[in-house]
Amino acid sequence: MKILIINGPNLNLLGTREPEIYGGKTFEEYFSHLQFKFRKLELSYVQSNMEGEIINQLHSANKEFDGIVMNAAAYTHTSVAIADAVKAIEIPVVEVHISNIHAREEFRHRSYISPHAKGVIFGFGLKGYDLAIESFIEEKA
Repeated sequence: MKILIINGPNLNLLGTREPEIYGGKTFEEYFSHLQFKFRKLELSYVQSNMEGEIINQLHSANKEFDGIVMNAAAYTHTSVAIADAVKAIEIPVVEVHISNIHAREEFRHRSYISPHAKGVIFGFGLKGYDLAIESFIEEKA
């Protein structure tokens, strides 16, 4: 099984950006944990601060992967284009957020992606990525 993780804007700053919200690990450090834990899967990871690159990754993944774990970060609340790309592809997408988006600012309560996602996981820190990957494994079992 091939799973792609797509992280959006500012998630390249994990480990240093607001550690009280996002924790002290970089995503690269956490990705190593995921690769070890899910070593029977083929995991890939991309991060982009640019909306169009995220859309291109979604389009390309449709032909190559079995599922996508996506944290679109701030684009979750602003990008109709990313939502349309999720809706347009055939493979399932699980939306992930590190923080509890409903315990934060009002604008973070709205997701354009959620209506087109297989599921949404938020508020469990980086463990949300584990949960999203597990949802694909359980679906195949």
